[in-house]
Amino acid sequence: MSSQLNLSLEDRVALRRTFAIISHPDAGKTTLTEKLLLFGGAIQQAGAVKAKGEARRATSDWMKVEQERGISVSSSVMTYDYEGVTFNLLDTPGHGDFSEDTYRTLTAVDSAVMVLDAAKGIEAQTFKLFEVCRLRDMPITTFVNKLDREGRDPFDIIDEVEQKLAIDVTPASWPIGMGRSFKGVYDLINDKLILVENHAKGRIPLEGAACEGIDDPKLDELLGDEDAATLREQVEMVRELCPAFDKEAYLSGTLTPVYFGSAINNFGVRELLNGVSSNAPAPKTQTTKDRQVLPNEKKVTGFVFKIQANMDPKHRDRIAFVRLCSGHFKKGHKLLHVRSGKTMAVHNPTLFLAQDREIAEDAWPGDIIGIPNHGQLRIGDTLTEGEALRFTGIPSFAPELLQTVRPEDPLKAKHLGKALQQIAEEGAARVIKRNIGSDWIVGVVGPLQFEILADRVRTEFNVAARFEPSPLNTARWVESDDAGELKKFLDKNKSDLGEDHAGAPVFLVRNGWHLNKAQDDYPKLRFLKTKEQLD
Repeated sequence: MSSQLNLSLEDRVALRRTFAIISHPDAGKTTLTEKLLLFGGAIQQAGAVKAKGEARRATSDWMKVEQERGISVSSSVMTYDYEGVTFNLLDTPGHGDFSEDTYRTLTAVDSAVMVLDAAKGIEAQTFKLFEVCRLRDMPITTFVNKLDREGRDPFDIIDEVEQKLAIDVTPASWPIGMGRSFKGVYDLINDKLILVENHAKGRIPLEGAACEGIDDPKLDELLGDEDAATLREQVEMVRELCPAFDKEAYLSGTLTPVYFGSAINNFGVRELLNGVSSNAPAPKTQTTKDRQVLPNEKKVTGFVFKIQANMDPKHRDRIAFVRLCSGHFKKGHKLLHVRSGKTMAVHNPTLFLAQDREIAEDAWPGDIIGIPNHGQLRIGDTLTEGEALRFTGIPSFAPELLQTVRPEDPLKAKHLGKALQQIAEEGAARVIKRNIGSDWIVGVVGPLQFEILADRVRTEFNVAARFEPSPLNTARWVESDDAGELKKFLDKNKSDLGEDHAGAPVFLVRNGWHLNKAQDDYPKLRFLKTKEQLD
């Protein structure tokens, strides 16, 4: 970030892009993340971190279970510079069973890149995540990946994006061929022809040949008459059928520019990165319960959107991921932890490249910093320089699947409780201690989470545990503005109640009838499926 020395707060904000990558599993999201880091100079080859100088697995998939299973189950943060702009890239889990982590991550970014498989188009998880972005009017850039394989007609793909997602589409580049006949793309914004260099596989491709428009005879020389004629015909159709790129429409979330490429071959990545650099929004105004917080305000504010335990297994640490919303943060800064009312000095803040970190001497709005802590910070907590603000919009979801958890060794019950509490603080699962009995109930959104949890409890906390089916159907947080009515319900239903890791009452539901009856009997109570994390 040396190129940003001596810049004002406003200038620093203008030169930041904080964005997430979203996709269905196997669309190539993690590969694209690696290649964005490669182009940004953060790594020298995909999977190798520059600072370490040794080959490793996917930089963004750092958990042991992720490396073993080849899927992303936790959001990673990667900070890097590219041509004078600082990027904070948040790679999210593609697997639907871990979508809660993705939803929360989307509260910490200003835009998103949606990755589609050229053969499959829009898949279920892509659609789900797009809808979350739409609720936030988030600008979305689309990357159609895997052009090196046979896929669907590009017109078909852009039509599907437009129809299924009800969003205007404007291709920023256009593919020339596909699969074995894939020759490259035509950059529609900058009138450049970018060709695949077969001899340069794995390296960063050349910038491309500038053209005097689509009719430039240079195209015939470089592509051959047939491919040049096809390209001209298709580009003409694209320009007739699709609106021109409109930055305001993109920023309001009603239009998505579409880039075509092959992340595994480094192709189309530079154009995507340039597009995000030029068009994606700088850090935006954030909403609190009381007022809007502008990024160029002098005082530091931020909120916790993620907790991760054991990023460094040797130290049993817990890192709170904080999105900075305003002000110039410096190492050692004293910040008010609004929920507790206590002031904490942040002595060892970190910046990330997945699990690799360095001490952050300072940071700016839009940056993501890690704060090591021992459980004081929770998801949804606000940190400020004194003002009692509460940032809004950070969701928590009631579990859809519940299991009972017991230690294999009864003497390890306390250790199991501690492990489950830590995992609950990360937001990776709902952990509920029953009011009657010693059982722990773990609730998740998707079944794969149970396997991951059992594995983590065993490998990270050295506790063998049994996850067993539960007769419970779901769980709901219970709230009411009438304290007397809430107490009456809690007193009468002790056997069906528990507490989550934060001490909030949870109603354990056996079936639909059970929930409906409680709602009928106690109309002044709210049985919440989604809860906003507020400190």
